[in-house]
Amino acid sequence: MSKPENRALLDQLDTIALGISETFAPFCEVVVHDLEHPQHAIISIRNNLSGRHVGQAATEMGLARIASPDFPAVIANYANQFADGRPVKSTSIGLKDASGNYVAALCLNLDMTLFRGMQSALTRFTETTAGPVEEHFEPAGSAAIRLRIDQFAAGLATTPRALKTLERIELLQALKKEGLLEIRKSMETVAQHLGVSRASVYLYAKQQPTTDDTA
Repeated sequence: MSKPENRALLDQLDTIALGISETFAPFCEVVVHDLEHPQHAIISIRNNLSGRHVGQAATEMGLARIASPDFPAVIANYANQFADGRPVKSTSIGLKDASGNYVAALCLNLDMTLFRGMQSALTRFTETTAGPVEEHFEPAGSAAIRLRIDQFAAGLATTPRALKTLERIELLQALKKEGLLEIRKSMETVAQHLGVSRASVYLYAKQQPTTDDTA
C-alpha cells in the first residue's frame, strides 16, 4: 500500500489530470501511474483514448523510472501510438518522493490523427503556383511599410493599433530614417495600419520622441 504522503500526491495528480483532460478534450488522454505498484500502475485515466483501464500495469517508461532515480523527470513530445495504430504525441512526467525515488507519473497522450489530417488539408489549401505575370493588389512598397510596423510593434510585445503616442512617434522616426515614408501613399498606409487619421500620422512624423507619453 502506498505511503499516506504518496497517496495524497496521487490524489493531487488525479485532480491535475482531470483539469488537463477537460481543457484539451477530446484530443488528449491523461493517465496517472502509481509507480510503487507497477503491476497495477494505472490508478486514473481521463479522456480515455487508448482503451486501457484502471489497474493495468506500468508501461516501459514507468518501469525505466522505477529502475533508476536518474531517469529524466520529463520526457516531452515523443512519438507513440495507440494499440489501433493511431499516431500519438506523448509526454511523461515523473514525480519523486522525499528519498528521491520515483513514485508516480503523469502521462499525456495527444491523438494526432485529426491534427495530421488538418495539416494535410491546410498544406493543400495554401499551395500556390506561379501566374503568367506578377500581380500586386496594393500600392508598391505598402507591404514593406506594413511589415516594418508589425516588426516594430512585435518588438514591444504589442500590436500596431495598441501602440502608445510616444511609440508611434518613435515608429514614424524609424520609418522616416529607413526611407519608407518616401514611398507613394506611405502616410495613408501607416494611418490604416495604426487605425488613426492621416493628420495624426503627419503630426507624429513632425515630432521627436520624448519621455512624456500622455496617451
